[in-house]
Amino acid sequence: MPETLAEVRLLGDSYAREIRSLLYHAYRHEPTFAYLFESDRPGFDQRVRATVRELTNRHLSEDLPVLGLVIDERLVAVALIAPPQRRLDITDSWAWRMLLTTGFRCTRRYLAYHEAVLGCLPPGPYHVLPLLGVHPEFQGRHLGEQLLDALHAWCVDDVDSQGLVLDTGNARYLDFYRRHGYEEVGEVALGPLREHVLFHPNPQPETRLAREG
Repeated sequence: MPETLAEVRLLGDSYAREIRSLLYHAYRHEPTFAYLFESDRPGFDQRVRATVRELTNRHLSEDLPVLGLVIDERLVAVALIAPPQRRLDITDSWAWRMLLTTGFRCTRRYLAYHEAVLGCLPPGPYHVLPLLGVHPEFQGRHLGEQLLDALHAWCVDDVDSQGLVLDTGNARYLDFYRRHGYEEVGEVALGPLREHVLFHPNPQPETRLAREG
């Protein structure tokens, strides 16, 4: 399918509903969420929706950046960004909200996953992507590449950041990320899955100067 060019926007509270909807549709078919929130048990969609809602609302309430791609005023791709100075720790109040909406077992799985991924992170300051996705209706149009390019440009502008970290349990994405400069820095066992923690280093200072020159 030919490439579709989208507008890159920094998103705020006015996009909250669209962000939640897009991420819900993006993650409800992902193997990581299928394991964490027990897709074989009734209520899976509600648990995914509640988790995405809590993560998105918390991100926006803390004024953390959200980068999106828009086509004809429709949000088609989005990434939540945690800057180096604003690492996303799990608070007691957030954990309680998760417990009430997803249940004890799923909350315990999510917290264990979260801690395990954090344990794989490389030393130093870098950006982390808690959630990112392309709307299923717009996949196959190279929007994932456009979103990563926008994210990499965002990180390069922060001289205090060494790069960008994300994780995925979907093996189909590994070659895609590697082609875009990501290297694996850790692996987490999630039941039958392997969650891969990936790092994209920012260009070295001399490389940045050469590009800017």
